[in-house]
Amino acid sequence: MGTSRHGLLKKLVVGDLSFLDSSPFAKLLDSCVKSKSARDTCRIHARIIKTQFCSEVFIQNRLIDVYGKCGCLEDARKVFDQMPEKNTFTWNSIITALTKLGFLDEAVQVFGSMPEQDQCSWNLMVAGFAQHDRFDEALEYFLRMHRENFVLNEYSFGSALSACSGLMDLKMGIQIHSLVSKSRYSLDVYMGSALVDMYSKCGSVACAQRAFDAMNERNRVSWNSLITCYEQNGPASEALEVFVRMMDCGIEPDEVTLASVVSACASLSAIREGIQIHARVVKCNKFRDDLVLGNALVDMYAKCSRINEARWVFDRMPIRNVVSETSMVSGYAKAASVKAARLMFTKMMDRNVVSWNALIAGYTQNGENEEALRLFLLLKRESILPTHYTFGNLLNACANLAELQLGRQAHSHVLKHGFRFQSGEESDIFVGNSLIDMYMKCGSVEDGSRVFENMVERDYVSWNAMIVGHAQNGYGAEALQIFQKMLASGEKADYVTMIGVLCACSHAGLVEEGRHYFHSMSIEHGLAPLKDHYSCMVDLLGRAGCLDEAKSLVDTMPMQPDAVVWGSLLAACKVHKNITLGKYVAENLLEIDPLNSGPYVLLSNMYAEHGKWRDAMKVRKRMRQQGVKKQPGCSWIKIQSNSHVFMVKDNRHPQRKEIYLLLKMLTEQMRRAGYVPDDGDHEAFDEQSESEYTLCYEMEMAVDAAVG
Repeated sequence: MGTSRHGLLKKLVVGDLSFLDSSPFAKLLDSCVKSKSARDTCRIHARIIKTQFCSEVFIQNRLIDVYGKCGCLEDARKVFDQMPEKNTFTWNSIITALTKLGFLDEAVQVFGSMPEQDQCSWNLMVAGFAQHDRFDEALEYFLRMHRENFVLNEYSFGSALSACSGLMDLKMGIQIHSLVSKSRYSLDVYMGSALVDMYSKCGSVACAQRAFDAMNERNRVSWNSLITCYEQNGPASEALEVFVRMMDCGIEPDEVTLASVVSACASLSAIREGIQIHARVVKCNKFRDDLVLGNALVDMYAKCSRINEARWVFDRMPIRNVVSETSMVSGYAKAASVKAARLMFTKMMDRNVVSWNALIAGYTQNGENEEALRLFLLLKRESILPTHYTFGNLLNACANLAELQLGRQAHSHVLKHGFRFQSGEESDIFVGNSLIDMYMKCGSVEDGSRVFENMVERDYVSWNAMIVGHAQNGYGAEALQIFQKMLASGEKADYVTMIGVLCACSHAGLVEEGRHYFHSMSIEHGLAPLKDHYSCMVDLLGRAGCLDEAKSLVDTMPMQPDAVVWGSLLAACKVHKNITLGKYVAENLLEIDPLNSGPYVLLSNMYAEHGKWRDAMKVRKRMRQQGVKKQPGCSWIKIQSNSHVFMVKDNRHPQRKEIYLLLKMLTEQMRRAGYVPDDGDHEAFDEQSESEYTLCYEMEMAVDAAVG
């Protein structure tokens, strides 16, 4: 307590009330605002009542204001109601108290009862609604204020721009900007910063940059607003460049600046720049313990796959919250350490839906789809309200498992939560896209198409999911029709679109159409073919038997062909029994990936089909010498929701005796029906006869076909 205030309070206690005016009481009340002491306010009020100032409008206005700022709305209202005489400051004081404490509807009633409103009254209403996220009403009062010819000042404009930011109402923001530019505040640094922030939150990066460039004077807030704009809207690299310019101008960064720059480093995976910012943080005591900045550093290291550094920062944070822990869960999941992610998740004192989403996404990304589904059920049991990100990961897990029944159950959950698949502040179009993808991967083209037709809005991903889905399920002609509809709708094709189109041509055997679309990529769509597009074309030409053309295409690729390209050509050589080219392709493939069993098996099987047993055995021998092992064939069947998995020489199934007995019976029936293995030439082998080799080969091919 200050000396002067202590002396005044002492006077009050001993009863010396011989003040010439009420200013000592006003000073004491000001000190109560700073200390937020409702008790001292009541003591001072009690003394005022015993003086000649008890009915003075000025001191009663101060009492209303101080009670409101100390959170004592009932006391403020009591003083207001008992005042026999009120002025505009009285009404504004009670409106201030009501809006500050969130009683906006009561504030509206008081505002409407005022004999005469002034500029301050209107500003209080605009600011009150804006501060409590009732943005529509804030703008309504701002427009009424303007229509009634009250002068708009920096407080009016600031609150209105804040409301535009909250609503992401760019159109209204531009109109308010035009009013600002005609006012005396057009060059005000506070107003310029508010405009940059509004444009940023409305996603208009170019307008934010123009507003920043138009400022004659800039402060740290101005620079922070522009850095945050680029960090949140992109390109994130610009955020780093603006930060460097800020430093060059001699503006010292604060924790807001550094947190935004660190987040930009996370988006760019710019670990070197992130480490430099971290070094600056460590050297400055006032930044070292900042929670928001610490969270940003943990997130940056986690997203850059530097999980040990993320843990180092996390362990040294004096205060942590759910954001810090969620960043660590995401980081562990990204580093393929889902056990560590689950352990961190289990230890969290406070979890939110973002934490759950991070862990579910981790399991999905690491191929543990069943666990992702179990986690979703646990989330539902704990009454956590799932978001569109939750459903995106859930549907991805169902798609990876090709579990149509589970996918349909997930779809019903999506519908119960009211998703309409449209853009907006919380865009959920990608949930609809995930549904299409899931149904297509589960082979239910009809269900996927129905989702597409019922979507309120679609984007290019929606069209791509339909094109690729139809192509993968053998509906090549339909995929091309959807592509034409996509172009007619005004949506532009991208690289994924063209992969779907070329796959559709390949599966439908549309060679001429495939050639046309491949060559039209750069001419009509401005897309230079990538390696994946060349792979699609090689597959298309190979399936059609155009092996020489396929080889020429591979030879003229502007990039080095990879294992996928050579693998497509080798598979075509096997189908069309071109051993000479097959051997050449296999050698190229083995140079790229010598430990891949696929080329060995395909080449060996090609020789076996032509009865060249010695060559086949040489390939198998070379495979053994290189230490290459073929993954055993695997097939499965689902009976009454139970999956039965079978592998070559599998002895684990509980009904294996019955299975092998039935297989033996089928083999005998095949022989009795006249089946004779094609022995080819009659060279003997050390391990098995030609007939046995051929039979084993054909059975192996049957298993491979079942899983392929």
